[in-house]
Amino acid sequence: MALTIDPAFAAILAAQAQATIDAGIIAVPARGDALALRELINPGFPDFFAQAAPAPDVSYSPHFVAGADGAEIELRWYTRGDERPGPAVVYLHGGGMICGSIEYYDPVVRQYVQWTGVPFLSVEYRLAPEFPGEIPARDGFAGLTWLLERADQLGVDPTRLALMGDSAGGGVAAGAAILARNAGLPAAKQILIYPMLDDRNTEPDPFLAPTATWNYDQNYTGWKALMGDSLGADEASSIAAPARLQDFSGLAPAYIEVGVLDIFRDESIAYAQNLLKAGVDTELHVHPGAPHGHEWLDVTLPFAKRIWADRVRAITDF
Repeated sequence: MALTIDPAFAAILAAQAQATIDAGIIAVPARGDALALRELINPGFPDFFAQAAPAPDVSYSPHFVAGADGAEIELRWYTRGDERPGPAVVYLHGGGMICGSIEYYDPVVRQYVQWTGVPFLSVEYRLAPEFPGEIPARDGFAGLTWLLERADQLGVDPTRLALMGDSAGGGVAAGAAILARNAGLPAAKQILIYPMLDDRNTEPDPFLAPTATWNYDQNYTGWKALMGDSLGADEASSIAAPARLQDFSGLAPAYIEVGVLDIFRDESIAYAQNLLKAGVDTELHVHPGAPHGHEWLDVTLPFAKRIWADRVRAITDF
């Protein structure tokens, strides 16, 4: 018996597919062509996030931090203007390890800050294939370090800092959390939204492939760009591909969510289980009928509103 997609999502995806056909957009980048896939995906971000809630009280200040190799990493510090000493979130955007940007994710971050009052630091981590391996996670860790060093100045409680990301950003956040654990730096929480964690997840699951909004060819392309010749190898880095981690002890408590129809489902569940087995408090949500990026298919659906409420709680309650 096949897994069932939520009827509302099925209708939306069918309409999107028809619109693509009507527009004559039929070219699909070859498996492994990261730059072509980036060119295809990036222009869609503004329309995708046009549904974000208004954030009239939110503004940001630009900053920069040196990465582990000395490169300059752009940061944006978002605030609502009424903050008191409390938590803050370091945010890593999605994009399959090869696309996306803090500019594209500006409406997303503004929405979270407007809704929660919690300030966010958005990090422009560098992308594969130009910057492969551990570089994205190390850029995310540099953002966390920057925030820790300025916690007093920014009115932030240094014991209440979270790493958060969606999709590839969830994987980058998980890698940064591992680096934080290894360095003995405080990260109070990791909030992983349908995270991209396992470079070995490139062969189609027949139950998931038909409704995959991020599909297996795209996943191979993203991981190959990041991992290069180490893709699928025994020696693959757990900083780049956190599912490879052997020792989960001492990591930050986690909030993890994923859809039943997301190709990241099993790796998200396994990651939560490994955290729990290591004694790490973990909250896991597996949403029936939901594909990857489910909440953005229609933000007005009761399904999406329930998910937003859970995330607001996860961001504020630690």
